[in-house]
Amino acid sequence: MPKTLAFAAASPTSPLAMMPIPRREPGAGDVEIEITHCGVCHSDLHFARNEWGMSAYPCVPGHEIIGRITRVGAGVSRFKPGDTVGVGCLVGSCRTCGPCREHLENYCEGGNTFTYNAPDKHGTAPMTFGGYSTSMVVTQDFVLRVDARLDPARAAPLLCAGITTYSPLRHWGVGPGQRVGVVGLGGLGHMGVKLARAMGAEVVLFTTSPGKAEDARRLGAHQVVISRDETQMAAQAGSLHFILNTVAASHDLNPFMNALRLNGTMCLVGAPEHPHPPLQVFPVIFKRRSLAGSLIGGLRETQEMLDFCAAKGIGADIELIPMQKINEAYERMLRSDVKYRFVIDMASLKRELK
Repeated sequence: MPKTLAFAAASPTSPLAMMPIPRREPGAGDVEIEITHCGVCHSDLHFARNEWGMSAYPCVPGHEIIGRITRVGAGVSRFKPGDTVGVGCLVGSCRTCGPCREHLENYCEGGNTFTYNAPDKHGTAPMTFGGYSTSMVVTQDFVLRVDARLDPARAAPLLCAGITTYSPLRHWGVGPGQRVGVVGLGGLGHMGVKLARAMGAEVVLFTTSPGKAEDARRLGAHQVVISRDETQMAAQAGSLHFILNTVAASHDLNPFMNALRLNGTMCLVGAPEHPHPPLQVFPVIFKRRSLAGSLIGGLRETQEMLDFCAAKGIGADIELIPMQKINEAYERMLRSDVKYRFVIDMASLKRELK
């Protein structure tokens, strides 16, 4: 069985370090991808350190993957060697349940396969290994075409941060004539601002950090509200059609729900370690407001998002790092010391082979 080089966590307390891992030979419907870039998602850190209590080791994170196809199986019709492609959070699903038939593989009821830390149904290893590696083999149906207009490094975070924010904006019909709030300006929030602006909405960014106001406007926000300021929050009451809440820490949702208009919706895409404080019921009932959630996106919608970003010239704001600095990047990410996504230059890992 072929081996490839990766960076892996051997335990919840050990730093990520170089490790050879197995990859399968491409089957009839598979493509082999030489990975060129991989984004660093906060979920990677959660899994590497077992903060959600579900990690298996060794753990090779990475689900924001860009690369070039090097080999294709005999039954592959959609791709050829040399194509630039992407792989996101999923590498498989049951294909037969209701959500899968509706191209919502992210909500697969028969058991989808995540790009890492999921049972490997091909038997290559006990669990799937992600994109912190030099190459991978993926079924062609879970591979995405990357337009030449997209910069590969800036496109990598689109495979998670991009689709996580694009999907709810599209589902709830965000567009011209709407006032849309984005809560938080991190890896997800900065993409939410860019995408909502590109869809034609008036964008209001909510942040606890006054120092982020200038950057929020640069990214496309029309207005910045300091959410700790009760006067500023009160001025937003009943004014927003939709709110995309990207914050992954427990916080009071009530002031944001009060900012929604009649029939407004707030969608949560951040996953906090602890539950949010209780929601007040009467402000929800009397304005028929909704609180919802959203999980990444299906393959069709993810391709749509990539094409939309290519047409609009949208990429993530990134800091490119060598693979060898991933542990430092994790510590910086905990301090919010990145604008706004780390992306690994996988050429740095390939140099270890020389």
